[in-house]
Formats: sequence, C-alpha cells, structure tokens
Amino acid sequence: MTPASSLADRLFLPERDQRSQLTDLARVPLPPPLRPTAHLHVLDVTEFFGDTTGGVRTYLRAKASYVERRAELAQTVVVPGRCDARTESAGVRVYRTGGPRVPGQPQYRLLLAPERVRRVVEAERPDIIETGSPYTVPWIIRHATRRHEAPILAFWHSDFPRLAAPWPETAPWWRRRVFDAAWRYARAVDAGAAWNVCCSRYVADDLRAHGMDRVTTIPLGVDLELFNPSRRAARSAVRERLGLRSGPAVGFVGRFGPEKEIDLAVRAWPTVYARTGATLVLIGDGPARVHLEREACRVSGAASRPAWLDVIPFQRTRAEVADVVASLDAVVVPGSNESFGLAGLEAMACGVPVIAADRGGIAEVVADSGGGVLFRARDKGALAAAACGLLDGDAAGAGMRGRAYAEQHHSWEHTFDRLFALYGSIVRERGGRR
Repeated sequence: MTPASSLADRLFLPERDQRSQLTDLARVPLPPPLRPTAHLHVLDVTEFFGDTTGGVRTYLRAKASYVERRAELAQTVVVPGRCDARTESAGVRVYRTGGPRVPGQPQYRLLLAPERVRRVVEAERPDIIETGSPYTVPWIIRHATRRHEAPILAFWHSDFPRLAAPWPETAPWWRRRVFDAAWRYARAVDAGAAWNVCCSRYVADDLRAHGMDRVTTIPLGVDLELFNPSRRAARSAVRERLGLRSGPAVGFVGRFGPEKEIDLAVRAWPTVYARTGATLVLIGDGPARVHLEREACRVSGAASRPAWLDVIPFQRTRAEVADVVASLDAVVVPGSNESFGLAGLEAMACGVPVIAADRGGIAEVVADSGGGVLFRARDKGALAAAACGLLDGDAAGAGMRGRAYAEQHHSWEHTFDRLFALYGSIVRERGGRR
C-alpha cells in the first residue's frame, strides 16, 4: 500500500517546487484519461486549496490516496496555482491553473480559467464532477460541461452564507440583507447540481431550511495511523523543540481567520490561566494573526505577548501537525460556524480532548463521542468554565473516548466508501457512464 502522505506529497507539490510540472493548459495536447477502464471517474474542482490551507486540502489528499489504491476508480483534480502545472500517479491526475492571489487571503488563489477547465473536462471525460467551492467554480463548470455532460455534485465544505451573518437573528438589517442575498445565490448554484453533500447535520439542516432538498450528510474522516495516541509519548521532546512552556497547554490549530472566532478564546484565557496555569497555543497562520496578538496584549494589560500565549508557525507536513496536536492537553475550537471542524477530529484521533462551541459540525462530534466538552457559543465566560472543568477533570478519559469514536466512525475509508457509493447511484440515475 502506498503511504497516503508520500502519494499526496508527489501529487500536491508546494508552489515553490512545481518547476518540473509546468505546462500550458491552454495550448498543449492533454494526455488521455487515466485508467480508461475504471468503473467510475470523478473530477474534483475547488478554489479552497493552497499550500498552507487546511480542511479541503486534507480531504483531497486523502481522497487521492483512496483512489490510487483502487484500480476500478480514477480521479482528476483541478485547483488554482501560481501557474499551469500537471502531476499524476497510477490513478490520479492533478491540474493547477494559474491564478492571482485572493486579496486579504494570500494563501488562496482565484480559479479564473474557464477555457483551461473546459479542455481538462473534455480530455478527461469524467463520469461525475464534484465542486468544492461556491464562488467562480460552479459557473466555470457549467461552461466546461456544455459539450461533455456530467452530473455535478456540490460538496459544502463551507456554510458560506453564514460568513456574511453567522447569527442573522441578531445581525443589523443590512447584514441580514446580505445573508438573504447569499442564500438566493446558494439556491442559484444548487439549481445546477444533481446533489449536495454536507459533512455535518448542522449544514444539512441549514440547506434544507433554505429550500434545498437534494442533500445528504457524509462526515469527514481522519488518518487514524498518522493521528494516533502513540505520538503522545514524544510530547516532551516536541514541546521542547517548539519552545513551549512547561505545564498544561491548550491549542487552536488552523487558519487564523475572523470566522474562526479565535479572539473569543484569547479573551477567555486570562481566566483559564489564572485558575489552571494552562497556556493557549495558536498553531498556524492567517490574516487575523496581528489582531489576535494585539487582543492578547489588550486583555492582559501587557505591552508584549503575555505569558499565557504562545504562537507556533504553520507546520509544513502532516506528521508535524500530528506531533504538535498530540503534545497538547486539549484543543479548542471556538468557532460557532464550523461546517465540520477537522482539526478537532484530528485531536480526538490523537487522544486529545476538545473544547468546542455548542453550535456547528464539531459540536456534533464532541456530543456524540464524549470526547470533550461544549460551551455556549460566543460566551467567553462559558468557554473559560468549560476549559477549566476539563483540565481539572477527566481529560484523559475524554481523550480515550474521542479516539474510540474516531476509530469507529471516522476513518477516511468509511467516508469515501459512502461518497463513491453516492457517486455511483447518481451516475446510474443520470444514464450511466461516459
């Protein structure tokens, strides 16, 4: 079996290492489809992809590994990049289309290449197309499938209308109008899709409440070998390497964006630190980093980063991420609008308990598993009380329950078995293979 990490590293090289992959998708002849006798060929296309991004990148890497090991399947992936490029393995081909960086979010690039995507679709002739982002991608795919019709499945990696107004019931009138407009746009996107897949009941219920009825829930998975409690044996060495302080440590892992509500944890942490001595460790990077450090100084009354806060840079490899997560005493997921919360599941797989808001996808996993504690969303006092209760209580037991639940319900094999079964039923319903 090819290790998932080595396969993904070959297929999804960082932009700085793509010189050997460069091509011109607008002009050069494209290769014939991989595995032409495969029973099912899926094409994945998304803008939610970058060298330092999280959930969607992890999902695509795991999916590529699943397909590569099964001769009856084939996969094509189209994502934006610095310039056009192509890589492939036994059953997976990845195309990068050159695009500019997203203003204010430089880890992402825009997918603005309709003719290149059309050429890829017509050359690869997929049986089904999965769109993984809601902005330019649905319209580019409609253009690309004018000559090669294939059913389209929309995977809701983000409940994007709630980015406009996470709590519309208390939002000002103008933000509520933006929220309503976002759902009108979502229904327009839905009109071109055969099916919608969500990774939590939270998002699925939102879609149904706003007029979409072709919806199913397939939770994400986790690499149970990579994210494993055995890594906790090296926690002291990992902490020393990272320069973390001794004593309890609770981490946030992911992109530092305003929608993650990390500032709630920052505002709550002086109380947690005073009661438990636990530091807050922010692991990653993103546009809110400077704001978070300033907020920490403000709430602590300090001129520089307070003693209870550590900031660790983005970890380049999945093994490094797993080592850091396993070195923590708990992971906090403060956002109340998480479509799933993969970082929380990865912590549970390591035997690390989770402190999560009581709304969103990760809240379902924590509640169903007993692998952590929930707090009232947007309430810093409730977050502090939940964190203190966990650290002073049976955190180890919660971690063990989380690991057992991940093993039973959240292997990537289980996720993709269900997803490819859905693909097959949609393709059969729409009249068979290409």
